[in-house]
Amino acid sequence: MIARLWSARTTSGQLPVYLEHLRSRVLPQLQKQEGYRGVSVLDRPLADGIEILVITYWRSIDAIRSFAGADVEKAVVQTDAQVLLTAFDERAKHFVIAFSDVLPSK
Repeated sequence: MIARLWSARTTSGQLPVYLEHLRSRVLPQLQKQEGYRGVSVLDRPLADGIEILVITYWRSIDAIRSFAGADVEKAVVQTDAQVLLTAFDERAKHFVIAFSDVLPSK
């Protein structure tokens, strides 16, 4: 399995709006992608806002390519999401998951 990592920054007021955008607009599109396995969103406060780390999980790099295009490291950020962010990575990073012990959500 491959983890695709991408980060961005936003304000504390825009974070809930971004998360709702992710749930209602992005997630349904991702769930239609062959090889998509899930998403985790992490956030942490910074002096000037909030940093967001989005980790999507994929069966293979080919599955990511079907989502992101030929340049698999190019970030896919919808225009309506860009306005909710103060900054965002233009490139994503990919890691093979060598080991995971994720606890199920309650």
